[in-house]
Parts: sequence; structure tokens; C-alpha cells
Amino acid sequence: MQAVNIRQLKTSPKAVLAAARSDDMVVVMNRDHPQALLVDLEQLGVPDLPAVRVAMAVSLFRSGAVSAGFAARMADMPLAGMLRLLSSQGIPLTGEGKAAADETREEMRRARHWLKKPAA
Repeated sequence: MQAVNIRQLKTSPKAVLAAARSDDMVVVMNRDHPQALLVDLEQLGVPDLPAVRVAMAVSLFRSGAVSAGFAARMADMPLAGMLRLLSSQGIPLTGEGKAAADETREEMRRARHWLKKPAA
């Protein structure tokens, strides 16, 4: 187990993540007090890690922390599949406010662009 302070986490996040991957966990310290634990998901030994990633992506989307596109990438699934999954769980696909509307328009623009591409 390693301990890093917040400054180390900010200045070299890749190194801290590498430490979490090689060790069991990394303790993030805030003014000499443990604040958080960083654990590499693969180190947890979860039997169905892909399902855990999907559940995390859905939860983060539901809370408004990530976009549907980001959630799809996080879950390693196509955007259309993520949208179907979210919709099947009764999760609204659009949030409230201008930012959510702008994001929805941008995702629709990308989807239209993708649909116009010729089949490979």
C-alpha cells in the first residue's frame, strides 16, 4: 500500500494509477489525513468486471456526472446500445437546462454524421 498527497495525485495521476495497479491500493492523503482509497478495479478480483463497468457507467450517467457517449465508452459498448440500456431502465436520456440540451444536440449531430458514412 502506498500513500500519496493530493498534490501528487494532481501532478502525476498516471503514476498514481500505476501504483494502484501494481499495489493493492493507494491512500490519498489530505493534510496528513487519509481522505480516499484508490483501488484498481482489476485488483478487486470481481468475477464479472465488464458488468461492473456497465453498472458504474449507468450510475454515473444517471447522476449527471457523465454524458451518454462517455458512459458508452466507459462500458465498452456502442452508443446505441447504451441508449437502449438507459431507456430500458427508465432513465431519461436528456437532462435539464441548456448544457444538457447542447450535449443532446451534439450527440444527435454525431449520430447523423455516423449514419451518413458508407458501410465498410
